Amino acid sequence: MTNPTPNHPDETTPVLSLQDVGYAYTKGGKRVLDHVSHDFLPGRVHAITGPSGAGKTTLLSLISGLAVPTAGRVLHNGDDLAGKDRYAYRSRDIGVIFQSFNLLPGLTVAENIILSMDASGKRFERPKQDIARDLLAQVHLPAEYANERILHLSGGEQQRVAIARALSYDPPVIVADEPTGNLDIATQEDIMAIFRSLAHEQNRCVIIVTHSPEVAAASDEVFELAPLRRRKA
Repeated sequence: MTNPTPNHPDETTPVLSLQDVGYAYTKGGKRVLDHVSHDFLPGRVHAITGPSGAGKTTLLSLISGLAVPTAGRVLHNGDDLAGKDRYAYRSRDIGVIFQSFNLLPGLTVAENIILSMDASGKRFERPKQDIARDLLAQVHLPAEYANERILHLSGGEQQRVAIARALSYDPPVIVADEPTGNLDIATQEDIMAIFRSLAHEQNRCVIIVTHSPEVAAASDEVFELAPLRRRKA
């Protein structure tokens, strides 16, 4: 299921490709994923959907370089991730937004963002504090939030900080795990507007794992690992 994106044609080179990917947690064990193939393009928001147990979290781990497939290949710009420095890949090429945010509560907002910049090993032409404040504007937070402690923020505000942190070293791929799961409708719509801006205006590849039909509908493409099941009353 694909929604057209007029400013970004479909005929582009995939930044990530799944080629007949399979995964099992134990050798010879039951596969969580089997024969999965898909391309992820820059300039688009991709939603990965499916019921619990379909392998969405496992697929996210493979795309993020946290695990390697037990069958098939995950390609990044045509290169097999299994043969690359996956720490460098996670620190520079892909920004991951975790479902639980994984922000450090003892640090300020700016310190959380700058920590990821430091971990990337990249050189920055501007002071990191200035970059952090600019990133807050991108995720619709006031500049004065830079000095706030994480524990003082709402769930929606922490989600925005997590997005800013993922953007801090300018990765071409952004991956988010259920980024709107505990948010109200208005905040969910604003978060999705941020993701669409990252894809359509900055030409990033945005990949979102979600159970939300609203998030799927707001995405450019939906990759369904298995048919969505209706929740029992």
